Amino acid sequence: MAPPKHRRPGFSRRAQYGLFAGYVIATIGVVIALVSVAIWRLDPTAFALVRGVALDATAPFSAAGAAVTRGLSSGAAEVGAYWNAGARNRQMMDDMAAMRTALIQARADRFENARLKRIVRLVDRTPQTVVATRIIGSTASGTRRLATIAAGSSSGVRPGQPVRSGEGLVGRIFETGRGAARLLMLTDTGSTVPVRLVRNGLPALASGNGDGRLRIRALIAGENPFRRGDLLVTSGTGGVYPPGIPVAVITGADALTPLARALADPDRTDFVAVQAIYAPEAAAPPPGLPTTGAAAPAVTGAQ
Repeated sequence: MAPPKHRRPGFSRRAQYGLFAGYVIATIGVVIALVSVAIWRLDPTAFALVRGVALDATAPFSAAGAAVTRGLSSGAAEVGAYWNAGARNRQMMDDMAAMRTALIQARADRFENARLKRIVRLVDRTPQTVVATRIIGSTASGTRRLATIAAGSSSGVRPGQPVRSGEGLVGRIFETGRGAARLLMLTDTGSTVPVRLVRNGLPALASGNGDGRLRIRALIAGENPFRRGDLLVTSGTGGVYPPGIPVAVITGADALTPLARALADPDRTDFVAVQAIYAPEAAAPPPGLPTTGAAAPAVTGAQ
């Protein structure tokens, strides 16, 4: 037999009270809806007032719900940022390593460009250049300071010719072969170069000390004219070395014959230029001929 469609709640008072409360709430809702419709139709102003009161009553609950929603969204964002922090940190470290590598490469390129510019100026602006070549070896110890270049007599290299780099004077050709030559460096004990102080033009002699340094001796008697940091260049006196080539810097001026550091270091020099032997008398006019305007600058440069 089928159960009845509408069953009574039985003798449970809780069920009866719950059913009764449901009926009461539904009735109150219907009444409120009917009253609201009536007010809206008959008095719109009063209905707007009622809506305002309802809005004020529900505003705190809406604000609380919005705060909870914002808190949940912010918490989710912080959790996501925390999980992504490791990946971002690793990416930043990789980017920093790449930038550091690029910076080192840029510094190396700048150094190489500066070196190449010195070589270009050396070849283009140095007068009477016989050949530009590379240093292929040098002595590492001993009082003899010799170096070998990759050019010989077949390229016009002859003994006595001065050799310079972009930094300054290196030495002079000592002996030659067919395809290579050996040069006597400034710091050799058998090397002596006439120089002058750039500061005041005082003449002096720079002699090799055999230990990688030069000893400077003034040609004018008197007090010590040298100062620490003074720059010395070739004077052109006696020929061989053209005037104006940087030679050395004074490192200690306490003694009458102070020590100096050569500007051109063969260990850090790749290319050098072999020049023709400087002959100051070739720039002077022959005896009995008047000095022309074109010859005057050559004579001045040789002094």
